Amino acid sequence: MGISPHLWQLAGMVSTFQRLLTDINACALCKERFAVTATQHSPRPVLWVSPDAKPRILIAGQAPGARVHQSGRPFTDPSGDRLRDWLQMDEATFYDASKVAIAPMAFCFPGYNAKGSDLPPPPICAKTWRAPLMEFLREVPLTLLIGGYAMKWHLGKTGNVSETVMDWQSHAPKVFPLPHPSWRNTGWLKKNPWFETDLLPVLRTRVSEVLK
Repeated sequence: MGISPHLWQLAGMVSTFQRLLTDINACALCKERFAVTATQHSPRPVLWVSPDAKPRILIAGQAPGARVHQSGRPFTDPSGDRLRDWLQMDEATFYDASKVAIAPMAFCFPGYNAKGSDLPPPPICAKTWRAPLMEFLREVPLTLLIGGYAMKWHLGKTGNVSETVMDWQSHAPKVFPLPHPSWRNTGWLKKNPWFETDLLPVLRTRVSEVLK
């Protein structure tokens, strides 16, 4: 019995997606850029996507931090702990690539400047890889946009991050704009209690729904 055309098509899509992920993981476009930062590090793309899975959730972050650069695994830091708490999601589910895809706007740690501050994600990363990657992830039922860079690309929002998050109901239930779960935003969370009382319960319910 022969293989159906549909199965051949699926196999071809997986193969194409696998080639894309292989190219991303081998990317060295920013090698010279990173070499002149205060950290003088080499590129190390961190992308958590399975080529043969149909994830239920896409987490679109900003860029890996120094700890993630070392671990090679996204959100292995206090920001990840806070994000998993927001989602009420354990680590096993969070890192199950068949359910959750994690694709930041820039795949490599941008480095620090001379003052020790985080450098922004290099725009060339999203310009090169974002559109082809989203071709394979466009049917994900729930997308979480973490920070301004992800909101700008996915929503076309160029304004204030707080205003975009406050307008979350305009994008739910398919998309939820979120502030970065960094400790630096603890003050913002205290000033905006509605985030925990209004947004998070709806988000957690939606996460539970799409993972069923």
